[in-house]
Amino acid sequence: MCNYTHCAQRSEGAAMAQGRIVLGIESSCDETGAGIVSDGRLLAQVVASSMDEHARFGGVVPEIAARAHLHSFTPVVREALSQAGLRLSDLDAVAVTTGPGLSGALQVGLAGAKSLAYAAGVPLYGVHHLAGHVAADTLEHGPLPNPCVVLIVSGGHTSLLLVRDLVRDPILHLGDTVDDAAGECFDKVARVFGLPYPGGPAIDRAARAGDPCTVAFPRPLTGAKDDPYAFSFSGLKTAAARWAERHRQTGEELPVADGAASLQEAVADVLTRKALAACRAYAVSTLVVVGGVAANSRVRELAGERCAAAGVELRVPPLALCTDNGAMIAAVGDLLVRAGAAPAQLSVSIDPSAPLEYAALHPVAGPRSVRVA
Repeated sequence: MCNYTHCAQRSEGAAMAQGRIVLGIESSCDETGAGIVSDGRLLAQVVASSMDEHARFGGVVPEIAARAHLHSFTPVVREALSQAGLRLSDLDAVAVTTGPGLSGALQVGLAGAKSLAYAAGVPLYGVHHLAGHVAADTLEHGPLPNPCVVLIVSGGHTSLLLVRDLVRDPILHLGDTVDDAAGECFDKVARVFGLPYPGGPAIDRAARAGDPCTVAFPRPLTGAKDDPYAFSFSGLKTAAARWAERHRQTGEELPVADGAASLQEAVADVLTRKALAACRAYAVSTLVVVGGVAANSRVRELAGERCAAAGVELRVPPLALCTDNGAMIAAVGDLLVRAGAAPAQLSVSIDPSAPLEYAALHPVAGPRSVRVA
């Protein structure tokens, strides 16, 4: 069974909505999300997670995730429409994640979104999953400053970006992870520490009782000759595993809280150090931190401390908008609609390994299209 969470700012229906009404669908991994946005305002958000079904395997099983999306898609969309006081005929557009992500999971979401767009007679927009994470912040804090530095941290992605106009301009990658993402490091080390899946929240909980200065875990790629904006967490993961192994070989009880706190401190230190360096180098006064790991308490705390010291504004979405959700995809669709972007054809397909270059994952040419240069 899937677990449902509901988060909405209720409206009185279509009559209360300002501008176009966009339904967003997210199904790239193990959450089936539906969100409704109109003119930058969040009208409804519903997420069904199959996380409990994956926990016994220690990670996401693609086939289970795809089947869970099939089970949850219709109830999630119905609940989102109900929360917003809307009918399918009230929609003006449908946006859907078309990549990156698990192939089967993406296919379910795209097929469902195509059906809804066709039935409602409205345009369809294919959206990049990571652009959705960036747009999630606009639902809480309004339009993104132009330019801003964005740090995306999640289970599968760790990237440092320079963002101007999210849907009009190309997205500049300053640096990406060369191996494990930050969230992946948390998940793998949590398993070694004997903590439950998902590892990120488990590490965060355990760290509250620990001392972050106990273990001097390495800070990868922070040397003078290293790429200042690239990330690497594979070595940190290995260092944590070896530390745990040494304790177990001596028969000592593993001090999980101290290990978790020290690991979390190392990750937060590297992420925020590089993000602030990018802000200084590009003379940017706003840092936006998004993605599932943006929910980590130490990442948020240290980012706040360092941004305050540097005179940089920090923007982090509320916890419900950090993890995968349909509202963030609706937010990108809303921006594309308002920018006059041409929609996708109903023949649009998924791209499980799509690079983040533009927010839309389909051609945007047209008489009132967004510019791409």
